[in-house]
Amino acid sequence: MTPGTWSRRGETAAVWPGRTWPLGADHGEEATNFAVRAPEASRVWVCLFDDDGPGGAGRETRHELTEVSLGIWHGAVPGVQVGTRYGYRADGPWQPELGLRFNPDKLLLDPYARAISGDLADDPAIFGHDLASPHERDHRDSAPYVPKSVVVDEPDFDWGDDRRPYTRWRDTVIYELHVKGMTALHDRVPEHLRGTYAGLATPAVIDYLRDLGVTAVELLPVQQFVSEPKVMARGMANYWGYNTIGFFAPHHAYASAGDRGGQVREFKEMVRAYHAAGLEVFLDVVYNHTAESDALGPTLSFRGLDDKGFYRRVDHTPPGDPYDDTYWDITGCGNTVDTSNPAALRLILDSLRYWTSQMRVDGFRFDLMSALTRVGYDVDMRSHLLTAIGQDPTLRHVKLIAEPWDASADGYRVGEFPPPWVEWNDQFRDTVRDFWRGRAPGVRTVATRLAGSSDLYADDGRSPYASVNFVTAHDGFTVRDLVSYENKHNEANGEGNRDGTDDNRSQSFGVEGETDDPEILALRRKVAAGLMVTLCLSNGVPMITAGDERGRTQGGNNNPYVQDNETSWIDWRPDDAWLDVYETTKAALRLRRDHPALRQRHWFEGRPTIEGGPKDLVWLHPSGREMSGDDWADDALAVVGMLVTGSPLRSPGPRGEQQWDSSFLIWLNAEADQVAVTLPGQDWSGTGEVVVSTCPGCPVGTSVMPGGSLALGGRTVVVLREA
Repeated sequence: MTPGTWSRRGETAAVWPGRTWPLGADHGEEATNFAVRAPEASRVWVCLFDDDGPGGAGRETRHELTEVSLGIWHGAVPGVQVGTRYGYRADGPWQPELGLRFNPDKLLLDPYARAISGDLADDPAIFGHDLASPHERDHRDSAPYVPKSVVVDEPDFDWGDDRRPYTRWRDTVIYELHVKGMTALHDRVPEHLRGTYAGLATPAVIDYLRDLGVTAVELLPVQQFVSEPKVMARGMANYWGYNTIGFFAPHHAYASAGDRGGQVREFKEMVRAYHAAGLEVFLDVVYNHTAESDALGPTLSFRGLDDKGFYRRVDHTPPGDPYDDTYWDITGCGNTVDTSNPAALRLILDSLRYWTSQMRVDGFRFDLMSALTRVGYDVDMRSHLLTAIGQDPTLRHVKLIAEPWDASADGYRVGEFPPPWVEWNDQFRDTVRDFWRGRAPGVRTVATRLAGSSDLYADDGRSPYASVNFVTAHDGFTVRDLVSYENKHNEANGEGNRDGTDDNRSQSFGVEGETDDPEILALRRKVAAGLMVTLCLSNGVPMITAGDERGRTQGGNNNPYVQDNETSWIDWRPDDAWLDVYETTKAALRLRRDHPALRQRHWFEGRPTIEGGPKDLVWLHPSGREMSGDDWADDALAVVGMLVTGSPLRSPGPRGEQQWDSSFLIWLNAEADQVAVTLPGQDWSGTGEVVVSTCPGCPVGTSVMPGGSLALGGRTVVVLREA
């Protein structure tokens, strides 16, 4: 053991042998069992902290774990109270180029900690290596500057009559939100609950979501995360949370109940409230990398316990400094978790099962999923993780969403993930943005996206709902900024405006940023509403980014990951809200909910569903005739009609009965000028009534006879229902 500052602090106490399972801290009436995997370590201690003592860390009592079985160090400590803070120290070889970075002067988080207390400080002691000489250990004690694990006792939570909503995929509408940003400025949420799980569970928020018409919330990362040292050095904090360090622990900063286990109970109470309202809860999870970053990052947990096993490495020692280059980084965050390692794979699966069974969440969106599917260096859809999840009796029935790419050139795999996975479809996003800004090459691609992206998902037997459609996400412009800015404005991030994508596919309509010009404002709101209606009524699963429906702006910042302020928080004041966009979005979602013709499970086939009946889908030219091959090849065409028949539907009802619904005609005009369109005389037998409209000249309630004409204003969408 290398003596450091820590060896002169606190006391040493005895420990019982304990057992190897479960991993983490298992509290019991007589003793608490601690078990942690560190297969290459030579000594391991569990360190308990009370609330007294100098330096902010509290008084430390060390218990050496003398028992080790199959790489798992274990021991039972009597008299440990619930809420006690703890961590591990591990000694062993220091050979960074071989993935051996043991340093007993660094306090390590328990990878299986159910709760975590305290924050990471910007101090040199958090690094396991000497900053001036990275090949040498740093002997400063990190305990005062790093978060601590917390002993919790969970079985006492009363779930009552909680039941999962189990909404079918084709009926699902996702609302992507940030726990803090949703309520930080909400005037109808009690001030002490704003920005917390409890605030998210208040009636003001839940009633708003139900009234809007969403069925599930997708929470930006809530597993415990910390800010990057380079971000803290700029006086900022990681706001989004894609920097996980505790895969079992709810992020404590979002809890009004404190960080000694109260965050676990508060999270469960939030889930219970959402289930009672019929809403599902999905988590955006980041298993592809951790907050320990590259080889020069901090030593917080995995690096000090099993660096060689947990992180992917290059298969050879590269030229230059091997200390800097041994990690294989395909996440853009410094490291990549090695899912071919049984212990890393087990941790991910155990974490998913924990959030599913103990926290009762309903689904997961996997950040940079391609990075987790690697076998060797190659993406493999039969990889260890995908296979394990597919056969797991707990996980195979929850909703699974892949972000189907990573930061590498070969990681882009949209359309390739196997059932039951669904995917973020960025091709929908790009096509719809290009269409509404008048830059699409004709209408053939946007028609494919509106109908569910069969080119991506039909060839392997998946349904249209395999496509999670979105026009914005947390990463990028909001809808309001999409129609207000030509360029990103990320100067406030402190990175010289170099961060964030330059491929925004946006349009400002004459003025960069906010303006008082009434004509420009009216046009922007009209296009924003058109984007939202297109999203809500396309076949697939719509995902709305929180606040887009009411005109939230980030001031042109398309990468506000460090903006924990009003740049990112939703402004609930009505005076700046685009309430017309909100009402149009809500109307479109209500139409989708009430009419199965607009959320079908089967692919459109362009032929009748019954003999002698109308085609299930007809694409219309502005003249009212069915689109021809020449029309599809016309790159100048920017107007199209989508006629969806409901008489009858291809999909049967819940008892196998034939379903009948209204027929709908959706006209989209991306031209800058007004265009006259004609309703078809064939396949449309009754009067058409406008039920959703962004066109001032065609308000809701307007009636049009078969063969009649409709004047579509520039950049508008009009939805007619057959009367």
